[in-house]
Amino acid sequence: MAQCSSNNGGTDQVLVEETGSVRTFILNRPNQLNALSFRMISRLTELFYASEEDPNVKMIILKGHRRAFCAGGDVSIFFQNPGNWKIGANFLQKQYTLNYVMATYSKTQVSILNGIVMGGGAGASIHGRFRVATEKSVFAMPETDLGHFPDVGASYFLSRLPGFFGEYAGLTGSRLDGAEMLACGLATHFVSSDKLPLLEQALVKVNTSNPDAISAIISCFSNMPKLKEESPYHKMKIINHCFSRRTIEEIISTLESEALDKKDDWISSTIQTLKKASPTSLKISLRSIREGRLQDISCCLVREYRMACHLLRGEFSKDVVEGYRAIFIDKDRNPKWEPSRLELISDDDVDRYFSKIDAEDWEDLKLPPRSNMHPYAIAKL
Repeated sequence: MAQCSSNNGGTDQVLVEETGSVRTFILNRPNQLNALSFRMISRLTELFYASEEDPNVKMIILKGHRRAFCAGGDVSIFFQNPGNWKIGANFLQKQYTLNYVMATYSKTQVSILNGIVMGGGAGASIHGRFRVATEKSVFAMPETDLGHFPDVGASYFLSRLPGFFGEYAGLTGSRLDGAEMLACGLATHFVSSDKLPLLEQALVKVNTSNPDAISAIISCFSNMPKLKEESPYHKMKIINHCFSRRTIEEIISTLESEALDKKDDWISSTIQTLKKASPTSLKISLRSIREGRLQDISCCLVREYRMACHLLRGEFSKDVVEGYRAIFIDKDRNPKWEPSRLELISDDDVDRYFSKIDAEDWEDLKLPPRSNMHPYAIAKL
C-alpha cells in the first residue's frame, strides 16, 4: 500500500508516496501552478539524493498536483530583494544543481507531464530518463519575452532537438502540445490523461531500474498522437532554412524573405514574436543554444549560471527587471527594452554575458561529483 508523507517545516510543497520500490514525488503548489520555490528545490534535492543512496528504491515518479506539472521557477524571490542579486544567484545555484543531479541520476526518473511544463518545470523533467506527455501538456520556454534566456540546462536539450527546432522553440517561446513534444523528442512517450492512473498503478509494481523494462511498461499505455495541421513541426523545412542562420538579424531577414514568397500566417506571427522579444535576450539565447550543441550538460549549466548572474546584477541591461514588471507586476505586456534594437547590441556586448563575474565572493557554479556521467538523450527524429 502506498504511504503518503509530508514532513514539518513546510516540506508539504512536495508530497511523497512510497509504494514498494517506487517513490512518487508530487509538486504541491497548485495555486501557483506548482512553480518551484527555494523550499521545493531544496526538498527535491534532498529526496533525490536519499533515494539514490537507498538500495530499496528502484524508480522515481515525478508529477504535479492538479492542472500543471510545473509552470517554472518562482522568480518573485529575484525581485522582492532589489539590490541583493545574490539571493537570486543562490536560488539558481540550487536549481541548476538539482537539474544536474536529475541529468546524471543512476536510477530511472519518470516525469508525468500532464499540464503546463514551462521554464524551471522543463528543467525538473526533461533531464530525466522518461517524459510522459498527454493531450493536456503545454511546453514552453518563454524567457526571451521576459528579458531572460532559456536556462535550467535548456541550451543542452534544446540544441539537441531535430534540425534547428530548438532555436525556434527557445527564441520564440512557442507553446508545444504533447504531440509536438513527442515528435521532437522532448517527451519519450504519449499517454492519454485518462490512462495515467492505470499507468501509475503498473509502474509502482515494478522492482527494477532497468530502463528497457520500464519503457516497455509505459509503451503498453502509449499511443502515437496526430500532429495538428497547423503545428510548427510541419514547418521544419522553413525552420531549418531560417533558424540555422548565424545571427538573429539574419534569422529575421530570412523569415521576412520567406514571408514575401509565401502568404503564411505562421511566418508573420513568428516574425512579430521575435520583434517583440528583448533584443539582448535573443542574442544571448541564440549564442547559448549554439554553444550548447558542443557542450555536455555540466558545461551548459556552468555557462548558464554565469549568464543568469550577469542578468541578475543588471550591469549591462535591466531587461529582466523590465520584463518581470510588464508581465507580472503591471501586466501591461508592453516592456521597454534597453537596448531597444538588435543593431545596438554588438558581439562584444554579448561576450560579456559569457564571462566570469568580477565580484567579491562570487565563483562559478560548482556541480557535485557524479558517478553516472551519461546523461539522458534527446531523441533525434
